[in-house]
Amino acid sequence: MKRREFITALGGAAAWPIATRAQQPDPRWRVGLLIGYGEDDPETKARLAAFRQALATRGWFEGRNVRVDYRFAAGSRDKYYAFAKELVALQPDVILAHTTPVTAALQQESRTIPIVFVNVSDPIGSGFVASLARPGRNLTGVLQYEAGIVGKWLAMLKEISPRLARVGLLANPKTTAYDYFVRSAEAVAASLALVLVASPVETAADVERAVESLVPDGGLLVPPDASTTADRDLIIGLAARHRIPAVYAFGFMVTAGGLMSYGTNQADMFRLSAYYVDRILRGDRPADLPVQSPTKFETAINLHTAKALGLTVPPGLLAAADEVIE
Repeated sequence: MKRREFITALGGAAAWPIATRAQQPDPRWRVGLLIGYGEDDPETKARLAAFRQALATRGWFEGRNVRVDYRFAAGSRDKYYAFAKELVALQPDVILAHTTPVTAALQQESRTIPIVFVNVSDPIGSGFVASLARPGRNLTGVLQYEAGIVGKWLAMLKEISPRLARVGLLANPKTTAYDYFVRSAEAVAASLALVLVASPVETAADVERAVESLVPDGGLLVPPDASTTADRDLIIGLAARHRIPAVYAFGFMVTAGGLMSYGTNQADMFRLSAYYVDRILRGDRPADLPVQSPTKFETAINLHTAKALGLTVPPGLLAAADEVIE
């Protein structure tokens, strides 16, 4: 039985406290999750834990009053579309879409099922919403990054390596909003005396060639991307081998050995997405729920990696760091 049918059948009972619904032994509500990362990825586990916790604080308990169907694409574009078909066929009350290509695949499959996106940086340019304030369609969610963040990433690279002349923007155009980040980078690179080197990649061999092409005076910018996240050990290893300073969108890349990062807290992003799922399960329409922009950003720096690269972290950059790995 779908949400609207359930509300009609119960009439005033739809206003029961959520805790009362939680006592029902058979979940009457269904949520689909299509995650761009692999199921065993530590980041996947951490983000889903935050999502479940946030749902629980709002009275939704998996297996008790809500059923959750999971699909994990592990950065595979083919799986995005196959899993999108599977989830839509289940006719859930709402679907959580992780990353831009996942959201696009789900949008292609359904224009009616509510979709909440997370880790999407250009929802307007991608055609997901009419505007951030008034989405106007069956999609809404959490904005990952506004375009201006690219200037921050480039400035960090120039600050830690003043002699830097070129910066490669490394990502897979099929799994991220690549042009969105390239346009933003091109708009500010010249003001920092940097030449932007667009470095679209799809395979491990592409990644190796792109990183090697930045020797000897290049730096690396790795925006949010499910593909490069899956290849993070390769990218971090290549940057270390060729002594290339790199800035990443996610702090876990720094924990894994990357030089530095600036970005949103991913657990917070998934907690925010749980808010939307809750609102939709309670009857709100995605079209009426404004897209939320991030307000909290974190800086992480790996001093061990900086030392290995022969770099001295400027005092100002060090003082601004929320996490310093020694």
